[in-house]
Amino acid sequence: MKNLTLRHIAEACGGILHEKNNSGELEVQAIVTDSRQAGPGALFAAVKGERVDGHSFIPAVFAQGALCVLTEHDLEEPDQTGREMIARKSAEPDQTGQESNRDRQNQPGSWIRVISTLQALKDIAEYYLMQLNIPVVGITGSVGKTSTKEMVASVLSQKYRTLKTQGNFNNELGLPLTVFRLREEDEIAVLEMGISDFGEMHRLAKIARPDTCIITNIGQCHLEFLGDRDGILRAKTEIFDFLKANGHIILNGDDDKLMTIQNVNGITPVYFGIYQKPSIYADEIESRGLKGISCRIHTPEGAFGALIPIPGVHMVYNALAGTAAGLTYGLTLEEIKAGIESLQPLSGRFHIIETSDYIVIDDCYNANPVSMKASLEVLQDGLGRKVAILGDMGELGENETALHEEVGSFVASCRIDKLISVGPLCGKLAEKAKEGNPSLEVTAYDTLDALLANLQNEIKKGDTILVKASHFMQFPKVVEALQTKNAVD
Repeated sequence: MKNLTLRHIAEACGGILHEKNNSGELEVQAIVTDSRQAGPGALFAAVKGERVDGHSFIPAVFAQGALCVLTEHDLEEPDQTGREMIARKSAEPDQTGQESNRDRQNQPGSWIRVISTLQALKDIAEYYLMQLNIPVVGITGSVGKTSTKEMVASVLSQKYRTLKTQGNFNNELGLPLTVFRLREEDEIAVLEMGISDFGEMHRLAKIARPDTCIITNIGQCHLEFLGDRDGILRAKTEIFDFLKANGHIILNGDDDKLMTIQNVNGITPVYFGIYQKPSIYADEIESRGLKGISCRIHTPEGAFGALIPIPGVHMVYNALAGTAAGLTYGLTLEEIKAGIESLQPLSGRFHIIETSDYIVIDDCYNANPVSMKASLEVLQDGLGRKVAILGDMGELGENETALHEEVGSFVASCRIDKLISVGPLCGKLAEKAKEGNPSLEVTAYDTLDALLANLQNEIKKGDTILVKASHFMQFPKVVEALQTKNAVD
């Protein structure tokens, strides 16, 4: 990892290096928080989690040959992180009565003492990204961050070696860990940046220092902490705090809040959209059912048709964001089209699963009112009986009941056959849906376990089933069950 010697790491995070065998000039090969990944050449960061304190794994990672540990404890103090325990263990004789070679090799290695391991990781990530000096595309927004990140990365990878955020590694711990996956041969980084409160985006932007900022929309996420859409706009636009002087801003021109941003430190945003027809826009939009959606994309460089292999109008917005990013970094329209059409779905993110009995739309990673409505719109294009299994949406603040009822009214207007709700808030959603459409078949469950116990009786062969809820509802269990249970004839 470029310039990440133990000495440079300690300097970057303001830590105190206790080196062994003059290891200060050695470069680490990886920086990890998972002790299972802390092998030879790795720096293990001992992070205190809600359930587990990473400091308890320090003896194990030294035994595995880790080069160094980042710790909030002084390892010379007994009974804190295991140095004394390792020393005692290494002195124990083996079956021959001699100290084993393996135990001699498992002596504690170098360590860096810091006040906060989490803050140290952020400081090190900021330093490391500066050493690499590659373009960074930062992506945020209320809805569609991950799918937009996937689209942008798919487009840019047509020309550049591209590293993107994996999974949900988009917060103040996940972003540094994503940065540490970068290597000198990478040519561009596409980083997803997620927040739930004020100040978080400022701290993430300080790490990423993006060359290009993309904001997908300003919706109704995290209202519990951010208050209203104006609060969300203020929090999301903290991404501009560390935007490079010659950087780029790409915004959804159909979003009324984002359209208020006309200039940021002399940088004029590039807008994309469908209805307002800004400089990059789409028309001739046609659903291809669950096979995807086609459109014609217009740009200052010309127009082209594309088949987006994931359904939903929201995917057109993602393709437009990808187009804007591609043009920003010098791709041809042919390369952009190829990137859009080669997009691969992620598990839990509108992933279409075809079993022998039915089709499952796995969109259960997370949910809010906007994304839930978008998913329900796509369900209407399904084959056979259309079933929505919906769970509670979190972090909606004091209006959470009204927002669930709003989605319930939307369900009533959709061409679906059956609604299965899980959770007390979705119970209110189900009541509103039934009120608006008395002919809709509705079943409400208080808990996930209750649904799973009756799931086989709720579905039939030939169904198309949407599975969607906020992450805390653990709906991947529903997807797993649907893949293993047989439908009722």
